[in-house]
Amino acid sequence: MKNVSRRSFLKVSSAMVAGLTIVPSSILGRGAGHVAPSDKLNIAGIGVGGMGRRNLANMSTENIVALCDVDWHYADKTFKDYPNAIRFKDWRVMFGQGPSALDCKTNAVVGVKRTLGSGTASMVVSAMGFGCMGLNHHRGQHPGKKQVIALVHEAIDRGVTLFDTAESYGYQTNERLVGEALKGYSDRVFVTTKFGHKFVDGVQIKTEEDSSPNNIRKVCENSLRNLGVETLGMFYQHRADPNTPIEVVAETVNELIREGKVLHFGLCEVNADTIRRAHRICPVTAIQSEYHLMHRAVEESVLPLCEELGIGFVPYSPINRGFLGGLINEYTRFDPENDNRQDLPRFQPEAIRANMRIVEVLNAFGRTRGITPAQVALAWLMNKKPWIVAIPGTTKLSHLEENLRAADIIFTAGEMRELEDAVSAIPVVGSRYNALQESKVQK
Repeated sequence: MKNVSRRSFLKVSSAMVAGLTIVPSSILGRGAGHVAPSDKLNIAGIGVGGMGRRNLANMSTENIVALCDVDWHYADKTFKDYPNAIRFKDWRVMFGQGPSALDCKTNAVVGVKRTLGSGTASMVVSAMGFGCMGLNHHRGQHPGKKQVIALVHEAIDRGVTLFDTAESYGYQTNERLVGEALKGYSDRVFVTTKFGHKFVDGVQIKTEEDSSPNNIRKVCENSLRNLGVETLGMFYQHRADPNTPIEVVAETVNELIREGKVLHFGLCEVNADTIRRAHRICPVTAIQSEYHLMHRAVEESVLPLCEELGIGFVPYSPINRGFLGGLINEYTRFDPENDNRQDLPRFQPEAIRANMRIVEVLNAFGRTRGITPAQVALAWLMNKKPWIVAIPGTTKLSHLEENLRAADIIFTAGEMRELEDAVSAIPVVGSRYNALQESKVQK
């Protein structure tokens, strides 16, 4: 290779080797994932000096990652002839642009869409969304506004089109932050938010809920202003209000949809009866409830009803508030000023110590497949149903990268059973909420 220094040569060699190890083995066709016999993982070509362009037809071979490509016009033409080839468009190596010019990037992107809801209530979004609560609320110390906004922009650039927030996350402060981050992107993404908690002078009355028509409309106007949008992508009822029939709630949101202020209607942590009653009045696009390998209650009646009625499902806390990522242990101390995990029974030291057995199951399952515990947890959800869209949150680019790669992982039915059986054999210690919070969740 002409005009390439020894240092640059070593860097690109390392990048290529890293590429083969970074990509989960479930994408490479081993272990959890698989590629159909007709599919190929190809070297698209390396445009370096006299090496020139390499045709995919000649280079095609199993279990080789498409590492580098300089000439994307040529690659586009080539990939049209090989539609089954897996394309890593962001893996590039560029030479000859000045002394020691070299840039090799490996960016995860979400190129697949999923549909929440059906008929007029359908909503096409990225296969994985982004939960925004932790950007500045309930998850301890967080980066400054500039860094957080940059992370949101990175998520958009990587194909994420669904961003979730709520009025109650810091009482409108999270909405304002998300609105600032999404400014100028409203034509590319959906932002969803929630109503239903009761606030008096900005302070939540935790023993009461308020889904009265007047409050729903007030929250809608506040959210539109905070988010800087003309229409809310989806408006969820955050928790059921025992004093307001769900039919009244659904009709109020239906009016907002007719007025052009809301696109879609959603519900959080409700039972099958409430879903069915609401859906008769205003088609429900999605249910947002907690769902992960340590909490599967929705499988009993909610998910079957969603499938029956054509309603999507958006699991919040898909990694169990970070626990299934394997970075929390009994010695972890949560920020007393801004982290609600310190008050949750499941995040007390004794419970964490006992539940680490579950993390070890995910770790062992993922180790032989080249994926992390967090990716195992997310991929399990995405493999459950095609109308499930998880919304993991993060403040770190490395975790965004890790999360998005999970969207490409495929588990076989046998592997799903293996994972579920192994986790189910371990009793979960500690409730997910305290008694008051748990009382707000419909059973």
